[in-house]
Formats: sequence, structure tokens, C-alpha cells
Amino acid sequence: GLFALRASRYKTPVLVSSVDGVGTKLKVAFAMNRHHTIGQDLVNHCVDDIAVLGAEPLFFLDYLGTGILKPHVFSGIIAGFAKGCAENNCALIGGETAQMPGFYQKGEYDVSGTIVGVVDKGAMLDGRGIKPGDALIGIASSGLHTNGYSLARRVFFDTMKLKPRSRVPELGCSVGEELLKVHLSYGPLVQSLLKSFNKPRRARAIKGLAHITGGGFIDNIPRVLPKGCDVAIFKGTWPVLPVFELIQRHGKVDEVEMHQVFNMGIGMMAIVSGSKADGILRSIRRRGHRAWIIGEVRKGH
Repeated sequence: GLFALRASRYKTPVLVSSVDGVGTKLKVAFAMNRHHTIGQDLVNHCVDDIAVLGAEPLFFLDYLGTGILKPHVFSGIIAGFAKGCAENNCALIGGETAQMPGFYQKGEYDVSGTIVGVVDKGAMLDGRGIKPGDALIGIASSGLHTNGYSLARRVFFDTMKLKPRSRVPELGCSVGEELLKVHLSYGPLVQSLLKSFNKPRRARAIKGLAHITGGGFIDNIPRVLPKGCDVAIFKGTWPVLPVFELIQRHGKVDEVEMHQVFNMGIGMMAIVSGSKADGILRSIRRRGHRAWIIGEVRKGH
């Protein structure tokens, strides 16, 4: 795959890359025989991973491994890749499809993807400006996104004895439909916010971002914090989605584990200047995302 980078758009362009998979969310896709959302999940996850540095995506490459490739499954997955890339203004420039009979279980496959993006070195978000008094804005997730599926599947299918097509009143849909909700992309939102609030030669209003994926709140937020800072997150400041409440109640999962495995309804966290928080919050909501001020930065370690 070839990509022509218009480097003249950037003063000091820095390439940012990430590679990821979808994990055991694939098991739900196999059970539901629904494959068109998996590609979107993977693209959006990768976009979000580099968005935390302020990077915009340039191109994406995929890997698909399976035993025997069924045409309708292949076309569904690729359609998902194409849709995800188009929505993120990202080029899908190639990939690898490997058929390995006897290596995978019948009807199963695995996917992974690599994304490459770019950010101007001077505009990169590195958390250095974060200080006590800054605010935390939580931006809503659509559900589990692509993390915590081994635990979620155990609770729904082993403990609760449900089937993927079982309807659950609290969810308003079947278990399978809930678990296959597409991982949201925050990339276009982040680029729009940075253009509005982090203008050159002005103090940055948006100081750091954390993609709440594997490791939940507990592992992902500290990555962006400088020395001398902690965050306090206030329970009850955002609505926890019913899927997480069901998992916690029926799986008897403690509070700390829930916040270390799942996103709890917050897919992306922005650490922003306290004086600009209300304006940034309004801007996020105008762009179609639900969001709340859910905490603050405090002096700590």
C-alpha cells in the first residue's frame, strides 16, 4: 500500500501508529452470524488510540486470518473496514487475508489492524500542562466497545444462562445486539475540538485525553497525568449504562474491578482547563456526543 503524505500541511510532522484487535467480541459476532460491524469496531478503536495524542488518521491496514473464508463473511468484514475508514477520513490502503485450514475453529476468524496518523509536534497532546483545578469531561461510550468481553460473556451466558438472541428488558434489545454495538470513534470530534480550543500561540484549553479501553479508568487515566497530579472522579455525575449494572449485579463484580475492566459508559476522557470546561462541554454536545463534567485534577502523586 502506498500513501502520499502532504507534509507541507505540518510544521514538524510526527507519524503516530497503533495496532490492535477486537478480542473476544468476535465470539459474539460468530454466535449472531453478524460480521459487518467488526471492521468498524477495529478502525474506530485504532483511531481513538491515536486521537489521544491529537493525531488524525492517514491510513489503515488490516489482517484477517481464518480457516476457510466464506464470501459473505469476508464482504461483511471488509464493508465494515471501508465504512469505518470513510467516516474517519482515513485511507484503507491494503491488508492481508490468510486462509489456514485446521488452524482456526470452524466458522471462526481473527482480525487485527494497524493505523498510521500524523500530528504536528508542537500540537501534540502530552499532558504536560495539566494541573490541579483542571476539569475532567467524560464522553459517552455506546457500550462495552471492544473490552471486557470475556467477563461479560461469562456473566451473560454462563451465570445468567442467556443466549445471544435472548431479549433483556433492561437493555431494550437482545444480549447479542447489546454486545455488538459499534465502538464509537471520537477522532473527528477530537480534531474539531482541537481546532476550536487549542489554537496556535494560545494557552491550550484541552490538555490531555484518555481512551478508556482495556484497563478502564484505573490504568488509562494515569498515563496522561504529570507528576504531582491525581484525579478525583465523582460517582453519579454520568449515567452508567444498564449493561454494566447487569454485569456487576449478576456477576458479583466489585467496584474496583468494574472500573478496571470496563469503560462504565465513558469511552473518552478529556482533561481541560477548569475555566473553559463548560464551553468545551457545550461544544461536545453540539457535535452530537453525550458528555458530562465528571471530576477534577487534584494535587497528588
